[in-house]
Amino acid sequence: MAPLAIIYDVHGNLPALEAVLADARAADAQRFLLGGDYALFGPFQAESIAALRALEQATWIRGNVDRWAAIQDVPDDDVLLRAIADCRETLGARLADELGELPEQVVIDGTRYCHASPMSDMRSFLPEPGDDDEEMLAGASEPRVVFGHTHLQFRRSGPGGVELLNPGSVGLPLDGDARSAYALAHDDGSIEHRRVDYDRDAAISALQERFGDVAWAERSVRRLQTSRP
Repeated sequence: MAPLAIIYDVHGNLPALEAVLADARAADAQRFLLGGDYALFGPFQAESIAALRALEQATWIRGNVDRWAAIQDVPDDDVLLRAIADCRETLGARLADELGELPEQVVIDGTRYCHASPMSDMRSFLPEPGDDDEEMLAGASEPRVVFGHTHLQFRRSGPGGVELLNPGSVGLPLDGDARSAYALAHDDGSIEHRRVDYDRDAAISALQERFGDVAWAERSVRRLQTSRP
């Protein structure tokens, strides 16, 4: 069976997404697991959704910013509210609302895929063990849990020996490495972390041209430039 490409946290970065999809296809990936956070905070929001919708075999789950794009339980934050308004204008209210209706998690081949953790789309595991790891597992019984949200690519053992794996962010890596991050799940059960170069300057220029000096876009530009929070 061909590998499963695990794609998280695109954040409207089409040049990064296109580079990752090309790399995945070169590795013979034909199935895709899409782990949420598709459009908000990026320059090519509608175009990124269109590219993902063109995938023939894709399983989608919802991230926290997809929930926010659908105006569900949004924090009271002026920068975020402006970003959501811009996103809904770019995507259209109907598509933005559809993102908020995606399932929170899914189990495929004995692996649980969620956005941040089985208990929450906001609270997530970190590279080092934490006192709340077991709480965040929320009773998940699968031997492997895959999640994103923090934009940090890593894997480690969690409570009870469960494998915790973050494929990293396609569109906005925050681990100091500017390359796009994703993972491939192979037929033998192994998962391979991958990094891919892309035209970061094109993404930065598009953000500045499309959204100007609004606070959320300036923050995204800084994160793209530094690959740090």
